[in-house]
Amino acid sequence: MEMEEKIRMELGKLHPQMIKWRRQLHQHPELSFKEEMTTSMIVQNLNSWGIENRLGLNDQGVIGTIYGGKPGPTVALRADIDALPIQDQKTCEYHSKVSGVMHACGHDGHTAILLSLAKVLQQEREQLHGNVRLIFQHAEEVTPGGALSMIRSGAVDDAAVIYGLHLWSPLEAGTAASAPAHFMAAADEFSIEIVGKGGHAGLPHETVDSVMIGSQLVVQLQTIVSRSINPAEPAVVSVGSFHGGTGFNIIADRAKLEGTVRTFNTHTRDQIEQRMHALCTHIGEMFGASVTLKYNRGYPPVVNHSAEYERFLKVSEPIFQPHSPLLLSHVMAGEDFSYYLEKIPGCFVFVGAGNTKEGIISPHHHPLFDIDERSLLLGAELLLQLVLDYQRSNPAIIS
Repeated sequence: MEMEEKIRMELGKLHPQMIKWRRQLHQHPELSFKEEMTTSMIVQNLNSWGIENRLGLNDQGVIGTIYGGKPGPTVALRADIDALPIQDQKTCEYHSKVSGVMHACGHDGHTAILLSLAKVLQQEREQLHGNVRLIFQHAEEVTPGGALSMIRSGAVDDAAVIYGLHLWSPLEAGTAASAPAHFMAAADEFSIEIVGKGGHAGLPHETVDSVMIGSQLVVQLQTIVSRSINPAEPAVVSVGSFHGGTGFNIIADRAKLEGTVRTFNTHTRDQIEQRMHALCTHIGEMFGASVTLKYNRGYPPVVNHSAEYERFLKVSEPIFQPHSPLLLSHVMAGEDFSYYLEKIPGCFVFVGAGNTKEGIISPHHHPLFDIDERSLLLGAELLLQLVLDYQRSNPAIIS
């Protein structure tokens, strides 16, 4: 316990550096698969601390290993490092310096947290009962995400368990949340191409109006969840974009819809895809247009392992007092951490990063997104306790 307390104290001392790292990354964000400066910064720090590391496939992502001085299991920790194509509209001193790109989802904070843990755990490695795998993952914000590439790179080959967190602005700083099984949704994408017959807006009878057909589809797609899916099963079908037409007096010959589907089980996922194909076919036939659906399955749902969820409850209680860990089920956002959980046991958790009194209330993927930076230290302490508790509880597992 003396070692544990020493690491906690070192983490506390590192909090200003965590903030500095986070703000440095926030000012210099990089999109998925383009995280070159971010990767270089991570590698430079790991090298300076003597932590063995290598790049993943195609030089994407970073995999580091801290070798403990005592036998025990390898515990993996993952942080995502990419940013989003959003223009930062904050006026703070650390706003993004890259036009049209910003860390609007907290990945800069995740990276800073894992860097801080890497530094202090490396300093105390002789006291660790096992190894710690550091996974700095690229491209979480796109499909397919970087998790599959990191897995193919061997990131979890010898790991017994994996933990990850997401700084979550809808929750107040000082809180944490997770779920014992299904936590975050499967995230699929779709696009619908409509090809009709263009013409003069004053002569609609001579056309096949793709915009009108697209409008019918937008409405009818909403009936899938409301009328075809069991109300007890959480599901979402959302059309996010509708493009068609070039002028006020022209009936468009083409239109395109794009959107997402969120589900938690395979049957519901299959059912929605089948209904979408049927609607596109029959509405196209009804109006004499060609309607083509492209449905791409994205991340599977995030399904936590119950034993690791229970571990989260146990270790988080003293960290987040007086707030008890929250139970959040069926969060409709998606996360490619799900791929790791299909390979090995683990748990994904939310660490509150909002602050209503300070005006830190913007949702994720918003131009004004920010975090309460107190959450960085709390997140680091949570991951630290998960590592140490797992290794204490599994002394016979040697990897």
